[in-house]
Order: sequence, then C-alpha cells, then structure tokens
Amino acid sequence: MTRAPFVAMSAATAALGTALGSLALQLRADGYEQYVESVATFSVLMYVTAALVMVTWVRDGRPHAN
Repeated sequence: MTRAPFVAMSAATAALGTALGSLALQLRADGYEQYVESVATFSVLMYVTAALVMVTWVRDGRPHAN
C-alpha cells in the first residue's frame, strides 16, 4: 500500500491523543477530577493506536514470504 493512508491515520490519532491530553490537564485544573482518569486513558489509547498504525505500515512495506 501507499504511505499516505498510514501516515494520515497515525497523525490524526496522535493529534487526537494530544487534544485529549490537553483536555485532561484542563479538566484537572478546573476541578473535574472524576473525568480526568478516563480522558487521560483515552489519550494514551490514541497514542498506542497511532504507534500500532505505524507498525502496520512498516510490516506492510516488507516483502511477503510464501
């Protein structure tokens, strides 16, 4: 496959992870402690997803052995 779908998907999920991390920090600053853990967990999940998309891209680019 081409590089574009993997890079775009990884960048989008990493950007979402960053936005959610910022939201978690803002929620903590505003005193909404009950929501911080779930938002922070989802932020980490987005970073892991972005990393897995890049691993998939690297594995897809390798020659296939039959």
